[in-house]
Amino acid sequence: MTSNDRRLGDRILAALKLALEQEHLDVAEHLARALEETLTRFGGPNAVDHRELSAGMLQAFDRLDELRRAVHRLP
Repeated sequence: MTSNDRRLGDRILAALKLALEQEHLDVAEHLARALEETLTRFGGPNAVDHRELSAGMLQAFDRLDELRRAVHRLP
């Protein structure tokens, strides 16, 4: 296990990717919110987060959007 694999956000991202692979939309929605929470929890309520999302996170959020559209039959 690398040091990055020990971070909570990395573990949540891995679980999110698995939920997306298995097309579990409800679980993926919860994990996406948890991932967003881990990214914004430092710095206080009015802090501006200057970190960029990783390519893996962007792909997961794109896949979540695709799954939402498929499940809800949106264009």
